Amino acid sequence: MSSILPSSPTIQIGRGFSSNYFDARLRLTSRYDLDELVRDIKAHLGESGGISSTDVNEKYLISLAQKYASQPSDWAKYFYNDTSKNYTRNAIENINQKANILLLVWNPRKGSPIHDHANAHCIMKILAGELEETVYHMPDQDMPDQGAETKSPLEIKSQKVYRSNEVTYISDDIGLHRVRNPSSNKVAVSLHLYTPPNAADYGFNIFDESTGKASFVPQARSVGHPEGGAE
Repeated sequence: MSSILPSSPTIQIGRGFSSNYFDARLRLTSRYDLDELVRDIKAHLGESGGISSTDVNEKYLISLAQKYASQPSDWAKYFYNDTSKNYTRNAIENINQKANILLLVWNPRKGSPIHDHANAHCIMKILAGELEETVYHMPDQDMPDQGAETKSPLEIKSQKVYRSNEVTYISDDIGLHRVRNPSSNKVAVSLHLYTPPNAADYGFNIFDESTGKASFVPQARSVGHPEGGAE
């Protein structure tokens, strides 16, 4: 944990007084913290069904994620990393069983399989390190339980590396995606909002890049709570 959350530099403020940089900044400025972000997301979603509801504005939720500036002291209490896995999901909040907020920790050179989002929506904000997202066009096929398979390679739609405090959004209307940590020696950390939490409740699909074939995965789960989400 200490290697992931480096100590902050010390600076001088006035004669004979020194303080931790982050403590000083908190005294001098008003900062929008993680608890406030979670509060505002909960207030906006309310009792609705999440982003897919007509009374919810996904652009507003994205703007809230953009407003929050990552501070390790905010999310350290949620941080857990299983080094035997590609990534670890850590639960932060379940909102009326309509949305999940998770902290994901990505080990170096590791990532997710190509996957869909079970007709849900995902807002992802980078909190530390970098993450590479590759978006694929959705293959033209029926769901796996209907017995149909494709044999065509998935087509890449876009690829981008996101850095600390950048935000991205994806849904099945946009396509499939894969997320990976490109660093050879640094862990990456990201904040995710999934709404509705269909992957946790019903499962999701992963896809073979060379054939486009889908395989069903039941119930994505997270550390700390039974609820989780696909990346």
